[in-house]
Amino acid sequence: MLQNLTPTVRTLLLINVGLYLIKGFGFPQELLTLHYFGASDFRFFQVVSYMFVHASFMHLLGNMFGLYMFGSLLERIWGAQRFLFFYFFCGIGAGLLYMGIQHFIDFAEIRRATELVLSNPNSDNLIDYAQHYGVISAPGGQININWVIANYEALINMGALGGASGAIFGIIMAFGYLFPNSEMFLFPFPIPIKAKYFVTFYGLYELYAGIQQSQGDNVAHFAHIGGMIFAVILLKVWKTQRNNFY
Repeated sequence: MLQNLTPTVRTLLLINVGLYLIKGFGFPQELLTLHYFGASDFRFFQVVSYMFVHASFMHLLGNMFGLYMFGSLLERIWGAQRFLFFYFFCGIGAGLLYMGIQHFIDFAEIRRATELVLSNPNSDNLIDYAQHYGVISAPGGQININWVIANYEALINMGALGGASGAIFGIIMAFGYLFPNSEMFLFPFPIPIKAKYFVTFYGLYELYAGIQQSQGDNVAHFAHIGGMIFAVILLKVWKTQRNNFY
C-alpha cells in the first residue's frame, strides 16, 4: 500500500504515525499542540507542530485516511514542493483562524470579565467572578487578584488544538475544486456523489457544527473550515498564474 504513495505523502504519514506511537512512551505532546496566542503555554513553533499531534487513534486514522485518499493525487499534479507548501499553508491557516475564533468569541467573555474584576477587585466582583468562571481552587479559599490571574491562565490554556485536520480539509477542498465532477462513494451508502457536492455539504456541516457548539463536541470545526478557506485562497492565487497551476 505504501508503495503506491508519493514520497511527500508517505513521509507525512510516517511522521504522524511515529509521533503518535511515541506518545505512549511519555513524549510531551502537549508542548506541540497549538495554544491560544495569549496563553502562557503558547510557543510560535506550535503553529506548525500541532499538525503532527493527534489525541486518539481514531483521530489519527481519520486524518491519515484523508491524506492517503487524496494527497498523492495532488502531489503528482503539483509536485512535492508545491504540495508540501499547500499542506502547510492550509494547516497554518487553519490554526490561525482557530486562534482568531478563540480570541474574538471563545475567550472574549472571560477576558472582559477578568479585565473588569482586575480593574475593580472588590469582594462582590471577586465572588461573582469565582462563581461564574472559577476552574481552579483558591489557596486557602482566598479569592484575590493573584487567584483571578491564575484562573484566567488556566482557562485560556485549556483550548489547545492538535491534529492534521486543517491541512486535510484543505486537501479535500483542493480535490473538489480541481475535480468537481468526479464521483465518490461514501461508506456505507452505495450512491455516488460528485466531489463538488460532497465538499460543499461537508463545509456547510462544519460551519453549522461550529456555530452550534453542541455539548461534549470537542471537534475544532472552525479549524476545518479554516483549512478549506485557505485552500481556496491559495488555489485562486495559483489559478491566476496559469502556467504554474497544474
